[in-house]
Amino acid sequence: MLVRKPPDRIVARERRAWSDETAAWQQRRAVEKGYRIRWGYVAIAYVVEALVICTSLAGAWFFAQTYADPHDQSFWFMLLAPVVYAAIELCRVPLGILIRVQRDWLIKGLAVIGIVMAAGVTTKSVSQLGEMMFHPRLAEASKALSVLKEAQADRASLDTRIGQADARVAQYTAESQALEKRSSEASSQLAGLPGQRCERLQGTNSRGRRYSYMRCVTDPRTATIAGSLKSAGDERAVLARNLAEARAARAALDRGASDRRVTEAEVAYRDAVRRSQLHSFTAMVYGVDPIDVTDQQVHAFLRIFVFAPALCAAFASTLLALCAVQVRRTYQDEDDLGVALNQEGVPLLLTQIAESAGQLDDAQRAVREAIAAGVAIPLDQRRPHGTPQGSPPPGPGRDDDRIERPRP
Repeated sequence: MLVRKPPDRIVARERRAWSDETAAWQQRRAVEKGYRIRWGYVAIAYVVEALVICTSLAGAWFFAQTYADPHDQSFWFMLLAPVVYAAIELCRVPLGILIRVQRDWLIKGLAVIGIVMAAGVTTKSVSQLGEMMFHPRLAEASKALSVLKEAQADRASLDTRIGQADARVAQYTAESQALEKRSSEASSQLAGLPGQRCERLQGTNSRGRRYSYMRCVTDPRTATIAGSLKSAGDERAVLARNLAEARAARAALDRGASDRRVTEAEVAYRDAVRRSQLHSFTAMVYGVDPIDVTDQQVHAFLRIFVFAPALCAAFASTLLALCAVQVRRTYQDEDDLGVALNQEGVPLLLTQIAESAGQLDDAQRAVREAIAAGVAIPLDQRRPHGTPQGSPPPGPGRDDDRIERPRP
């Protein structure tokens, strides 16, 4: 037996009726609870939380893999705290919803404290991710700066050694010149001394024999000056050897290679700083050249550039969860607005109510009399054609609720 498929318009009508009934049920339930939750916004808040948790766990994994051996227990020890932090971050969205739907101010205060604590955990995780984002460039710039400082230190050390070598060469040169001057003066003095004086001595010795020989007498200063010349010659040989060694050592100290190394290190450091976004932002804030930015300035700006976005990311999903709850003011809320009835005003209120009721009865009595006199016609009846103006309408026509009031 074939079952006929109902027409599409009937199905559409039933779907529309079902949708209307569902909406009416949801509306009644929201009115009974006193609030309505926009689950779409809550879903977006949970998606943001999931992204923060996943990226925090991935960053913790890479951090542990960088600074610990994956085959060691320390690697897993570094992952325990991030897992707990991720679990804490899941509490922020429910706490934000709880603040809106909870009527007890003590519970609201505790929820606010919980949100602040969870936001602190999220700030820590996201700030770590921000620091990891800038860490490679900062490490490259720091390494290039270390190479530059090492090259500059080597050049300064080379300058010191060059200065010492030049001083040694100058000292040996000065001593050689002084020795040459002293030798020249000694030679002049030796040349100016008189020569040997020789004389023949003749006589008879104690044995009665005659003797005759030549005796030469030299100036006593000659030996002293000759000894001085000899020592000067020895010192000249030593000074010549030392001077040659000092000049050879000085020639081996080439400042050009050190200058080239410093120049290459400066170029490498400038390239590393140019590729570092944090150095560029810091230089823009402090108004200096990126190459002149100090480490203190970079880390001072890093605290703002990392912690401020982390703090905003910590409260973004919570604020979205707070805005996802639409609270409706119920009758209980209206009764709790602080309105109190003064006992002294009760008689006055009752008197006004009685006067209002009496005025209403007088108005109704006047309407009835006008209808009875034919001055007024009830709204649900018409005057027949030819009926005089003062005659009453046919039928009872005593509907007090639908009448035409008499004109004054």
